[in-house]
Amino acid sequence: MTNRILLSVGLLAAGIVGGVVIASTTALHVSPSFPYVSTTAHQFAFKPRTDDQIPKTPFGDMVRLGENIFRDPQTYAAKYVGNDLHCTNCHLQAGRLAGASPMWAAYTAYPAYRSKNGHVNSYQERLQGCFRYSMNGKVPPLGDPVLVALESYSYFLAKGLPVGEDAPGKGFPALAKPAEPPDYKRGGEVYARACASCHAADGQGQSSANKVAFPPLWGARSYNWGAGMTNVKSAAAFIRANMPLNLGGSLSEQEAWDVALYIDSQVRPQDPRFDGDVQSTRKKYQNTPMSMYGQTVNGAVLGDPAVTPPSGTVPATAN
Repeated sequence: MTNRILLSVGLLAAGIVGGVVIASTTALHVSPSFPYVSTTAHQFAFKPRTDDQIPKTPFGDMVRLGENIFRDPQTYAAKYVGNDLHCTNCHLQAGRLAGASPMWAAYTAYPAYRSKNGHVNSYQERLQGCFRYSMNGKVPPLGDPVLVALESYSYFLAKGLPVGEDAPGKGFPALAKPAEPPDYKRGGEVYARACASCHAADGQGQSSANKVAFPPLWGARSYNWGAGMTNVKSAAAFIRANMPLNLGGSLSEQEAWDVALYIDSQVRPQDPRFDGDVQSTRKKYQNTPMSMYGQTVNGAVLGDPAVTPPSGTVPATAN
């Protein structure tokens, strides 16, 4: 099958590219305006508390519930989850690992303004976004036991960190600008060599004993188009630092960029903010060269309702 990426004419107004067909061997060009800092190590002095330090108190019970939700949201928060992902798929080692968006560093960063929704977010509101986008689910109301438990778990992990400062290890290590613009075909080759053994050749992940062992990276049971991992730069940074699992840093920076582009050029559930028009939604919420939403890959427009699974697909039985 001929792999082609068509950047639509509608993107011309956004200053990206318009009305041209780019073969898969020609790269998607990355905006030079992004700041890049080369970082490979992500070992930091802070050590979050361990499970044996959880107190045997009502507060400790809530912390344990939060960790259970974090490890297995399909069991402990089923009515809010619409896919097969666990929080631990991106926040590794149950949210403890520096350089894998650890929850201790996230907790001390809020309240904070987020351009994604245009106002100052509380920590619980930030967690709501994870359910809406990364979990392709429903938003728990503020004060819901699910949010309180996750907040308690993050608070427990963060003990000893100053608030209002960026903790070392927060988010993902910054990634250097690639030597060559990210490329779909090269990314597919990296995926087949380094990712498919866990996430399957079709990107749908693998299960064992009816439990997801390796998460789907695209398709109806993965994160939707509103999730942070649909940003190629963010996905590349995560992959470079942490993937393949337990082999972080084994891919080159170029390979991380290429495979991130490949993964983020696949069909996945709709952006919950979809306004009925793909290009209008892109302009409002995805107006960055780091997003493939609204672009044409292999003859299909990413985000087109005709080929895009719905958002917020919580199973009726969970309710």
